[in-house]
Amino acid sequence: MNQKEISELKRRFRLGKNAISHICGCYVNSKKEIVSYLNEPIDRMPEEEAEKYLNLLKKALSGALGRNLIDIVFSTQQVADSDEHRRLMALRDSKLKDGEVRQEFYQTIIDSLDMGESNYLILLAHDAYDVPHRGKDGEDRADEGDTVFSYIACCVCPVRDGKPELGYCAGENEFHNSTPSQIVAPPELGFLFPAFDDRAANIYNALTYVRKPDELHQDFLDAIFHTEPPMSPGEQREAFQTALHEALEGACGLEVMQAVHERLTAKIEEHRESKDPEPLAVTAKDVAAILRDGGASEKQAATFVGKCGEQFGEDAVLSPANLIESKRFEVKAADVTISMPPEQSYLVETQIIDGKKYLLIPVGEGLEVNGMPVDWVSPESK
Repeated sequence: MNQKEISELKRRFRLGKNAISHICGCYVNSKKEIVSYLNEPIDRMPEEEAEKYLNLLKKALSGALGRNLIDIVFSTQQVADSDEHRRLMALRDSKLKDGEVRQEFYQTIIDSLDMGESNYLILLAHDAYDVPHRGKDGEDRADEGDTVFSYIACCVCPVRDGKPELGYCAGENEFHNSTPSQIVAPPELGFLFPAFDDRAANIYNALTYVRKPDELHQDFLDAIFHTEPPMSPGEQREAFQTALHEALEGACGLEVMQAVHERLTAKIEEHRESKDPEPLAVTAKDVAAILRDGGASEKQAATFVGKCGEQFGEDAVLSPANLIESKRFEVKAADVTISMPPEQSYLVETQIIDGKKYLLIPVGEGLEVNGMPVDWVSPESK
């Protein structure tokens, strides 16, 4: 799925814009016990309450592709004959009306998910979207060969105790400390099945959501999809750095990292400005070209491609945003950390003076210490 397709579906999670008839789910306590079930017709809910349920489901389609939103791919064998795919198809095809399938699904989540001491709410909804045909001019044609995209959306939301606040007690005409009842927090994870690829159902794929990119809840992913869990952004960055360090054989200097960071940051910025709905991706060969431009040898560049193959798989496509920290450039030594905007990274240099290693940063006017202006004082003036 690309960003445009995700946005198209997100617009449906509003009252009157979808074909969701019921909100289903269950409330689970920290002991993995189901406290209560939910199976409510959405048209019988107060409007404000219905909107809150839809907003929670909508949040499970938010964030960045490749970080919060991760593509799950089923094998041909799984689609042909597997319990996990059969269960998802049964949920979709029954429009969540099969109680036994719902119960099995809830229990699968409960058995696999570790939410610590937190209670949580599992939410499920089914929607059938009459996808309008899009003409050559980019405009929707509602009467030209519509297809129906039938899908389920799921999210898991922590339920937390409210914080004590001062509240007005009408009977006493006074304000007293009061604690609101338990409050449903934004989703921790969720998914959409099947994927909405090329504006049609793709039962070979699902789209999963995680609130924290480095916490994928891999036991949950394995139980629901039973596919090879993807690498988290943190794992991808660590694997990328390992490939760089091993390939450059002690020649991975500051200048090399500046070049890699600068070029990948530029790609991220160009992609953002282009508003291309497809996620940005690079290959190991793309990064190897950057290394060669930065002075690495052909042998080192080829070794890097091989190391990336070992870490990520042959011909893997990578998201630059998962390989670097695009919003800052940080240099850390034993006793000091220097952080700056990426576009200023070229200011930092390394030098060895009288046998000692130095980081050099040219600065202009406006020196401050903890926000207080200070003067430049040369040794001669003391």
